[in-house]
Amino acid sequence: MNPWRIHVFGVRHLSPAGAWHLRRFLDRVRPKVVLVEGLADADSLVEDITRQGTRPPIAILAYTDSVPVRTLVYPLARYSPEYQALAWADEHDVPVEFIDLPSEIFLGLQDLEAERAARLRAKAEKDAEKEDALDPGDGEAGEPATLEPQNVWRPERGRSIYEHVAERSGEPDYDTYWERRFEHNLEEESYRLAAHELGKALRDEEDPPLWRAENLVREAYMRRRIAAVIAKGVKPEQIVAVVGAFHAPVLTSDHPAMTDAELASLRRRSSKLTLMPYSYFKLSTQSGYGAGNHAPAYFELLWETLQAGDLHDLPLHYLSHVTRHLREHGSPRSTAEVIEGVRLARTLAAMHDGLAPVLRDLRDAAVTLLGHGEFLAIRDALALVNIGNAIGELPKGVSQTSIQADFERELGRLKLEKYRTTTRQDLTLDLRENRHAKSEEAAFLDLHRSCFFHRLRMLGIGFAKPLAARQQAATWAEKWELQWTPESEISLVEAVLLGETVELATGFKFKTALETCASIAQAADLVGDACQCGLMTSMDLARQRLQELAAVSSELKVIAHATFQLSQVVRYGDVRKFDPAPLLPLMAQLFVSGALALHAAASCDNEAAQELLVSIDELHRVSLEHHDLVEEPLWIDRLQRLADADDRNPLLSGYACATLLELGLIANEDLVREVSRRLSPGVPADLGAGWFEGLAKRNRYSLLARQPLWEALGAYIESLDDDQFKRALVFLRRAFGSFSPREKRHICENMAHVWGLHADAAADAIEKPLSEEEEKKLKDLSEFDFGDL
Repeated sequence: MNPWRIHVFGVRHLSPAGAWHLRRFLDRVRPKVVLVEGLADADSLVEDITRQGTRPPIAILAYTDSVPVRTLVYPLARYSPEYQALAWADEHDVPVEFIDLPSEIFLGLQDLEAERAARLRAKAEKDAEKEDALDPGDGEAGEPATLEPQNVWRPERGRSIYEHVAERSGEPDYDTYWERRFEHNLEEESYRLAAHELGKALRDEEDPPLWRAENLVREAYMRRRIAAVIAKGVKPEQIVAVVGAFHAPVLTSDHPAMTDAELASLRRRSSKLTLMPYSYFKLSTQSGYGAGNHAPAYFELLWETLQAGDLHDLPLHYLSHVTRHLREHGSPRSTAEVIEGVRLARTLAAMHDGLAPVLRDLRDAAVTLLGHGEFLAIRDALALVNIGNAIGELPKGVSQTSIQADFERELGRLKLEKYRTTTRQDLTLDLRENRHAKSEEAAFLDLHRSCFFHRLRMLGIGFAKPLAARQQAATWAEKWELQWTPESEISLVEAVLLGETVELATGFKFKTALETCASIAQAADLVGDACQCGLMTSMDLARQRLQELAAVSSELKVIAHATFQLSQVVRYGDVRKFDPAPLLPLMAQLFVSGALALHAAASCDNEAAQELLVSIDELHRVSLEHHDLVEEPLWIDRLQRLADADDRNPLLSGYACATLLELGLIANEDLVREVSRRLSPGVPADLGAGWFEGLAKRNRYSLLARQPLWEALGAYIESLDDDQFKRALVFLRRAFGSFSPREKRHICENMAHVWGLHADAAADAIEKPLSEEEEKKLKDLSEFDFGDL
């Protein structure tokens, strides 16, 4: 092929001035073909991208159709040069093509990078082990925190070339450098020529990230695509290519194009493409060259002023938007402050020889004049004006995966379309039947919404998040937090590998979870999740798996959790419209197993005992809520045995005693007798105080009202010597640590009565500041080493 040189327009992705200059360049050149840096297999999506009704920001999402799932997102804002290139070609009926590597190769390169990262991580860990073996002294060499395995394969560990460019130009960051030198220069050809020279300068730098093999492969492929267009008979001067500034200088025939053999040798992963709405918030979190920008709403405002030929008044528009937000939220600002802010922004720009204020100048002016020097005063207003809450929109009929289409249908059926926004919103559901509704669908609308939200939760799609992990006080009430994000869309698309619809994908997720389930606690959770998802078949499969595992399990902790979880599912029966009868025998069986395991499990240390408190509480709640379905007498007998035991953990014995006391099964005189026995001088201090800690964890008001109990405690404390008191103190402090100030005051008054003090005198003593001697004693207690206890 003869040497060729086409029109190349280098840009910074998401550059408003780049888009503005590009449209004028295209108007002048009037190309026959427009080529755009983008996934080569995404040409079929161009019609949908430019369709009437498509509202950016949007993104092309590429994803593998097998595990491990890899994804690639190509975002487009209204002010993206690439988007405006596509729009111009559509408006002028000019062919347009994407010329970057196809998605299957990009995703294959991700696999290569992941494999390389794993190899380097393994090598780093192996080297660290060798260093530890050579120098086992302090163990500092090769600590995991210093490895940073997630980044170890990346060469750009230091400052990037972009930071160096900004520093050389006297700017605090690259974004400010770019905006001051590129976004405000409206002279014809200024942007294109400057971007081309910047690309050449960057290529002269020895910066490893820019010279990654991926970039060289991409450029060779782009030249291959350009050569293919020319081979079809299009003259080079009739072609315009829109690419990143770094690539622009090498898209000529002076550099070799990719050969067929080279293309065939590239790693691939089978992939699919779809369009998805994107958000300005997501663009702001991806700020950096080529990925996004930190203030997308501001740059859209810049785009609008460029389109209107009104760049001079950008500071006025920006500060007016900030002021409007402040006024709407009860913080009025005057017109004079806006005018002075505009003057200050222009002065700051002039101090840097700028043609117009950059975002940093505008922000400083806003803080000074509108925030009166306080950033926090206008933080929310700046976030709205800089980042915004815009989310893209795609018209119905646009190419989607089957699960995306199903999701959209469900949003419509459940009247949830208004929640598909980046603004976080709360939604309270009442799962009971609405008897005033005119149809069955409307009567159970909130129940169907709940099932839908729980299915999304199971699939890891973050559109809906429960504000309470489990509904306990009311089975019919749920509260959800709804917010749509691009990550939600990506998770939704990835779920298509599990099923064609949300329901099918959730069912498959349950199936795979049950296949690997090895714990009755996990199986019980799956029963509850399936119930909340409204998947009765999956719930029955989970019940069967739970029954299999229950036959070989004897650990109290998991048995108690499973029993409690089943009891919660049974409570859902009427509300969630299913028959809980198949679960009742299993719940009763697990309850018996838990009750019988209680005494043996209570022979444990204090750390394990803290966890078993939860287990006892779970089983006790089941006995209260389903006393007619479980063996409550067996449970009470086991609690009594534990409460009487001296060879079990004292914390658990005390807690069992408190549980029986709550049931009214311990008389006042019996309680005093037990307290006196447990808190007698012959009992080690840590055992006695540990028992009292368990007793104090339940039914506090009942304990506070029983004066004989506090008399026994007072006598116990008086019987301790200094060392015993210090040993007991750690448990007593923990016992009373969770009491409210009012409850602690009540305890002090009880003890004052025991020691012969009047209530008023006790109150005065409590309010009185500590003396120096008392502060010294308190300090000595705080410094006491409880580690040997």
